[in-house]
Amino acid sequence: MTKRDYYEILGVSKTASKDEIKKAYRKLAMQFHPDRNPGDKQAEDNFKEAAEAYEVLNNDEKRAKYDRFGHGGIKGDPGFTNVNDIFSHFSDIFGGSFGGSSIFDDFFGGSQQQRSRQRSTGQPGTDLKISLKLTLEEIATGTTKKVKIKKYGKCSSCNGSGAKTSSAFKTCSICNGAGEIRQVSKSIFGQFVNIAPCNNCSGTGKIISEPCSNCSGDGRVHDETTIKINVPAGVFDGNYMTLRGEGNAGKNNGTAGDIIVLFEEIPHQYFVRDGDNVVYELFISYPEAVLGTEVEVPTLNGRAKLKIESGTQSGKFLKMREKGIQHLNSHGAGDQLVKINIHVPKNVTSKEKDLLKELQKLPNMKVSD
Repeated sequence: MTKRDYYEILGVSKTASKDEIKKAYRKLAMQFHPDRNPGDKQAEDNFKEAAEAYEVLNNDEKRAKYDRFGHGGIKGDPGFTNVNDIFSHFSDIFGGSFGGSSIFDDFFGGSQQQRSRQRSTGQPGTDLKISLKLTLEEIATGTTKKVKIKKYGKCSSCNGSGAKTSSAFKTCSICNGAGEIRQVSKSIFGQFVNIAPCNNCSGTGKIISEPCSNCSGDGRVHDETTIKINVPAGVFDGNYMTLRGEGNAGKNNGTAGDIIVLFEEIPHQYFVRDGDNVVYELFISYPEAVLGTEVEVPTLNGRAKLKIESGTQSGKFLKMREKGIQHLNSHGAGDQLVKINIHVPKNVTSKEKDLLKELQKLPNMKVSD
């Protein structure tokens, strides 16, 4: 089953701070807590899912790997199978218990302190997805690619604001400049205050009175740009990495989206990939297999000599150490495995047939039982 995006689960942006991530998780934990949803399997699954997302995004190292490589970059399964494990794992959030003076005080009105809310500066830009084809040689050592893309860029005339001048704004009449709409409701659990961005001004608190003539008040224009993609060694077909803030510019100085780079491995002329190893099929003659020889074979880093010992059997694998692909996010590299195949000619001359018949009579040429 495909896992959901962790940012989507918590309902936060990809640039969210640790404090924002923690607040979002606490809110979901309160909503889906088993005590408030007795017997509800879906609520329990949501509770575990939110805990898994928080466990990754609250950890700087895990979050960095997740941002670059998605779920495939997280080693091990951070999922929780028992809700009690969640309480013990995040005791700093739950305060030892879900009730009492911890999370319920913060969300059900037990504490009346004012909480600041960061005002939006515009609508966020959308993400872009591109496919990047890579050869095995590029994957083996890592590479840097330059790619041209078309996207929305920040308008240079208004610097992304969408207004003709810095004074071409007026206060939003719906939210009175607050940038948010508050609705108060009551329930058996206490008083809820629902805070949402104002739709009229997109959470900015301001309305453009004189739009920029270059972008018509959008704050962004169609653009073509060249981006540089640093591909680490050892990526696999289907892996992806995220370039933060390189996607479409947001409207009216909203945060830019991301670029999702999906890696595609180009089939190789000589090699078949097996994890970080590469396999090469080598064909030698029967005399070479019997007597031994030295051959030159292709590698991912040029050609190299390989010694074939006398008596080498067909189907044997010879190992060329660390001639494969560098490990992703760790030291060392895989090997090149050379599979020995005995070449059997389809057409032979009369003289060759006579020689083969004579050879067949020799004791060492007979297959032993």
